[in-house]
Order: sequence, then C-alpha cells, then structure tokens
Amino acid sequence: MKLHQEGSAPALDRAAAWAPAIGLDTLPRHQPATVSALRPARSTAEKDVVLRLMEIGFLPGEPVRVVAAGFPGGDPIAVRIGQATFALRRHEAALIEVQVEGATA
Repeated sequence: MKLHQEGSAPALDRAAAWAPAIGLDTLPRHQPATVSALRPARSTAEKDVVLRLMEIGFLPGEPVRVVAAGFPGGDPIAVRIGQATFALRRHEAALIEVQVEGATA
C-alpha cells in the first residue's frame, strides 16, 4: 500500500480504484485479474449459483484467470482461482465481476 509523503494516511491506487469491472465470462485467456464482486442474483436459481461460487472460493480479492475455453462456442471455460481449476458455464462466469490487473480507465 502506498503512503502519502507524510506517511500518515494511505493513498489510493487510482488506476486500480477506477478500472472498470468486467464479467469473468469476457476476460481474455491467461489475463490476470482479481475478483471484485459477485453480481446480485435475479432469481432463486441464480442465488444458488452465486452461493456455490462463493463456497468454492470466488470471493472479492482472490486472483483469477481463464485458462481455457471449450470448443465450439467457448462453453464451458476453465477458470483458475488459487490452486484449483474449475469449469464454469459462461452464464455462471458472468455472475463474477473482476478487475483486470494493470488496467487503467
């Protein structure tokens, strides 16, 4: 964390703070990113999916990357989070918002 010159208060990394969040389903393969949020569920079925994603480790602050996509159509996608790799359908991955590492607005 960066500090002001006085060393008393932390300074925000403005690039990271203003980088737009994107859905994990749109993240390019092998692009490092960080989970920023899980989108609110619009139905009971989506709520169950969001809870399952949280249980397996898709939590804000976790590093994530897409390692492969299915053929044809790119569904499912293989996603690496921590030391685990999961296959997610694109509509499941769309519920996960990420910030691309090194992105600027």
